[in-house]
Amino acid sequence: MRKNESLQVEQSLKKLGLKLQVVNAWHDFSDATTTITPGNGERSRVTNLLCNTIMPEEKRKIIGDAFIRVANDLIQQLETPNSEVLLGQGTLRPDLIESASELVSSNASGIKTHHNDTDLVRAMRSQGKVVEPLKDFHKDEVRQLGKGLGLSSEFVDRHPFPGPGLAIRILCADTPIMDGDFIETQVLLKVITDYGVNVRKKHALLGRVDVSTNECERHELLRIGLLNFQATLLPIKSVGVQGDRRSYSYVVGLSTDAEPSWESLMVLARLIPKICHNVNRVCYIFGSCVRENVQDITPTFLTSTAIATIRQADYLATQVLSESGYMDKVSQMPVVLIPIHFDRETLCRSPSCQRSVALRPFVTQDFMTGRPAMPGKHLPLSVINKMVAEIQSVPGISRVLYDLTSKPPGTTEWE
Repeated sequence: MRKNESLQVEQSLKKLGLKLQVVNAWHDFSDATTTITPGNGERSRVTNLLCNTIMPEEKRKIIGDAFIRVANDLIQQLETPNSEVLLGQGTLRPDLIESASELVSSNASGIKTHHNDTDLVRAMRSQGKVVEPLKDFHKDEVRQLGKGLGLSSEFVDRHPFPGPGLAIRILCADTPIMDGDFIETQVLLKVITDYGVNVRKKHALLGRVDVSTNECERHELLRIGLLNFQATLLPIKSVGVQGDRRSYSYVVGLSTDAEPSWESLMVLARLIPKICHNVNRVCYIFGSCVRENVQDITPTFLTSTAIATIRQADYLATQVLSESGYMDKVSQMPVVLIPIHFDRETLCRSPSCQRSVALRPFVTQDFMTGRPAMPGKHLPLSVINKMVAEIQSVPGISRVLYDLTSKPPGTTEWE
């Protein structure tokens, strides 16, 4: 959960007269596992503990199943027959769509497993033990319903927060991800950002750019090439959507020593995934130009230290957004911890020990598609710069990034 959020939720709901029993199930989740059953005929297997799990889908499934187990343990303690106990969930239609639930489609492709639509939840649902009054509505429609019911803005205007919480806003890793296409993709990014130079050189990879772009887009790349952007392929992956299917692909960071042209950055963020199909997320890196390739990561798991770091960064960024009066200008703002340590002395072989934070201010009407909040349009640069400065004050933070990716190809959340 976010900083102080459990207490705030408890106090808010008690004001409505609801009788609550709040359960601290930290260890039940941290030490939880689940059984993964592949759909390709492979044997079922038990996952690692959540605190040692890296892959985002496994994290989501562990959290979803642990959630049901914690709920069932509580039900056993109630002085009520199980047959009279129902599980109430705030399941929305996008949750079911992204989880490929048969409630919305018989052939949908799963993008990510939601904690309220795991196999255990589906089993309870088939028994008639789950109540989900909002499952046919999207987030914007739920907000309208809340206003119509007379709920206060304290509830209605809150930014949506994922069920698995900060666990999926921490990219976990124990080794850098550098598949066989990593080096070629880094070269291709150089061709894209220095397009004009490479046209004159007749670079061998130029055809990869030309076949994926039209004449107008290539003209834009010629102009952008004069701005001296540096594109850095990061050895991490995040979840996205390409061709209506789940993708798990690289992240690109753009940097410059000059004052950035946000319009040009947005163009690159749109074209890079279009040209490089193994990239689904593009970010701007605040600070000086990143000239060294990044080929290492800081080992990261769901430890109390990592969670405390993102919790504080999220708190500070959200506080700036709220105090500046721009909370309602963006629909959602995930704050993500990534295992990347920039600016290390490569000759000294300094170990990768810091992490970076990515801001994801997002603007949408229906939360199914959307675009990044445009600096200077949706959010003043002064507000963004203040968020960056506040986050940089958190110990162990290397750099701050700004997610420039539309949905698709990037999902709202990174995992």
